Amino acid sequence: MTADRPDALPQPAAPAIPAKRWAYVIPVAAIMYMLAYLDRNNVSVILPYMHGDLELSNADKGLVGGVFFVGYVFLQIPAAILAQRWSARKTVVLLMVAWGLAASLSGLVQTKAQFYAARFVLGFFEGGVWPAVLILLASWFPLRERARANALWMACLPLSSVLMAPLSGWMLDHAGWRWVLVLQGVPPLVWAVAWWFAVADRPAQARWISRAEADHVGRSLAADEAAKPPAGSGSYLEAVRQRPVLVLIGVYFFWITGFYGFNLWLPAVIKELTHGGSSTEVGLLTAIPFTVALAVMIANAAWSDRTGNRRRAVAVPLVVGIVALLLGQAVDGALPRMLLLCVTAAAVYAPYGPFWAIPGQLLRIEVVAVAMGLINALGNLGGFAGPYLVGWLTDATGSSVTGFAVLSGFLAVAVALVTLGLRPGPGPVRRATARTPESLSRSGD
Repeated sequence: MTADRPDALPQPAAPAIPAKRWAYVIPVAAIMYMLAYLDRNNVSVILPYMHGDLELSNADKGLVGGVFFVGYVFLQIPAAILAQRWSARKTVVLLMVAWGLAASLSGLVQTKAQFYAARFVLGFFEGGVWPAVLILLASWFPLRERARANALWMACLPLSSVLMAPLSGWMLDHAGWRWVLVLQGVPPLVWAVAWWFAVADRPAQARWISRAEADHVGRSLAADEAAKPPAGSGSYLEAVRQRPVLVLIGVYFFWITGFYGFNLWLPAVIKELTHGGSSTEVGLLTAIPFTVALAVMIANAAWSDRTGNRRRAVAVPLVVGIVALLLGQAVDGALPRMLLLCVTAAAVYAPYGPFWAIPGQLLRIEVVAVAMGLINALGNLGGFAGPYLVGWLTDATGSSVTGFAVLSGFLAVAVALVTLGLRPGPGPVRRATARTPESLSRSGD
């Protein structure tokens, strides 16, 4: 009887691999960077309410927002290398303490030049955090999970604005802008303690993870690396000379120019829509577009991981953002303009998870750190260009329409680069991805 044969007996299902890393690593990293993003972007809520303090013109306000990103460049590659060769955990905790102190000290400035300098120093210390955390996540999440892991961590960007824009507005109604800056520099100093005890550089070093999960992550990461082509000599210079890396730098620069140009001036636009509303009211309304952005960002990353369509998950939202940004300058009425602000916010945030999953597919672990640091460093110079361009053009023309039209042009260049510059072909993109189901060429991408 076949029922007596051992091979006819029902086989037990393979045990599910535990996934504690999603509950431990992502939330701690997200809260950490939410505080960084708060200290970076709180000036966008504060600037419309400085009431002539420091005598800042619109161009000066754009420079206050943009000079942060000049400082942001310097520690990108050094911090990425430290995170890879030494410890992402230790690198981030040192930077966290330094930026918290710099953020608080920025509330003590007395002149315009001092404000510029304080923002530069803040950007200098925050600059190394982003690539260091990307290196950390690359040690915890295999490629097939990378876009979702990136997006869940990067969800701290819109979430920070959802929670902190109303808080900053409320604080402005009850204290001066200086106190807002001083007090908002304190939380990173506190969270540095939580980071130190909760985070490990890799699964094998974490006390809370099971052996099954650690082994699963290790095997998956090893398989990801084996599927990639050799890195030639393995030198950093060879990695950053690869055409896809140069294209990604261009994509990120033009995208981030539009991204931060929109972000810095969003509260000012909403204040205009409310006809001079209170800082609390403007803060609450500013949270709405970022709430929409949060949901769309996570959904887009999940779709990207499921289909493998990294390029499309970057390009399509940016096209939507261009249309919404231009329509926002052409329509009248507070409600239609607010709806378009929500669409624009969702569109410029949505590419984050898929975009930062691409370098890990193109490059081996020994060179991806410096490549991501370089992409973030040079790309974030757009964070200087966008806010300053909008402020300067607003002063020159008396209207923000021209500035936002220029931002649309920058986003259009990003779309062209990601669509045409990263096309699957005989170059590194195909070679780096053809051996893995998570490739850029999957599903026509």
